[in-house]
Amino acid sequence: MTTILERVKAALGPEMAGPGLAFVAVVLVFGLASPQFLSAATFGSVAFQLPELGLLTLAMLLPILTGGLNLAITFTANIAGLTVAWVLRENGGVDAGIGIFIAGCLLALLVGAASGVVMGLVIAFTRAHPILVSLSMMIFLRGLGEFLTRGGDISGFPAFVGPIGHGSIAGIPVPLIVFIACVLAWHVLLGRTKLGFNTYMIGSNLEATRYSGINTRKAIVLVYTLSGVMCAVAGIIMLARFNSVRIGHGESYLLITVLACFLGGVNPFGGFGRVIPVFVALVVLQLLSSGLNLVGANQHLATAVWGILLVGVMILRWVATRIKISIVRRGS
Repeated sequence: MTTILERVKAALGPEMAGPGLAFVAVVLVFGLASPQFLSAATFGSVAFQLPELGLLTLAMLLPILTGGLNLAITFTANIAGLTVAWVLRENGGVDAGIGIFIAGCLLALLVGAASGVVMGLVIAFTRAHPILVSLSMMIFLRGLGEFLTRGGDISGFPAFVGPIGHGSIAGIPVPLIVFIACVLAWHVLLGRTKLGFNTYMIGSNLEATRYSGINTRKAIVLVYTLSGVMCAVAGIIMLARFNSVRIGHGESYLLITVLACFLGGVNPFGGFGRVIPVFVALVVLQLLSSGLNLVGANQHLATAVWGILLVGVMILRWVATRIKISIVRRGS
C-alpha cells in the first residue's frame, strides 16, 4: 500500500496540493450552501462546460512551460471552426456527409498547426518575445475572421454534428471524452517523450538547454504547432456545441486558461508544471462558477472571484517560498 501511495504521489507531484485543497474547499462550501450543488445535474453541467475551456487550457499549457505564452488560442480555435464551417457550406451545407465533415476537421487541424508553426518559427529564429508574437497572430486572426464573416455567425450544419457537442456515450458527454483523451495525450507527451523533456528544459533555462546540444528551435516550433492543433480541436468542439461559428466565441476564456494553469501549479516563468493538477484546477473553476450560480450570485461575480483566486494563489506561493527558504536557512 505504501508503495502504491508513493507512486501516486510521484506521478501527481507536489503541484496537486493546491488544486486538491481548492477542490475540497469548493465542494464543502457550496455543498453546505446549496443542497442542489452535490447533484448529478451540477456535475453533468460541469461535464459539458469543462471541455471547451479545458482544451484551450491545454493549448496554453505547452507554451507556458517553455516560458512563453499563446495569446491567439481562442482566435485560432475560431478560425479552425470557420474552416470546418466553410468546407461544410461549400459541399452541401446541412446535407453534407460525414466524409466531408472529417475532411473539414482535418483541414481545420492543419490551419491550427499552421498558426502555431508561424508563431514558433518567429519566436525561435528571431528571439522575439512570445507575448508580442502571439498578440500579433491574435490580431491577424481576429481581423481575418471578422473579414470573412463580416462580424456575424455562420450556422446551418448537418444533424450529425450536434451530438459531438451535446451527445453522450455510456452516460459520458462526448466533449468530455475528447477532453480526457487529450489530457492523457498531453500527460504522456510531457512525461514520456523527448519533446516533453525538452519543453521543461527550455522553460528552466533556454541558453543552458541550447548549449547542452538540444535543438531548442525545433522544440519551440513543435510546442507552438501542437498548441495550434489543440486549439483546432477546441474549435471543432465549440462549433458542435454552439451549432454555429463566430470569431468572438470563447474570447473570455483566454485569461481563464492562464488562471487554470497557475492554479494547477504551473510556474509562470516555465520549466515546472504537470497536466493532471491543471485538470483538477479546471474542475475547481467550473464547480466554483456553478456553485455561485446556484446560490444566486451574478455570473460576472464568478469572473471577479476567479481574479481574486489568482491573486490569492500568487500570495500563497510567495508565502510558501519564503517558508521553504526559512527552513533551509535554519537547517544549514
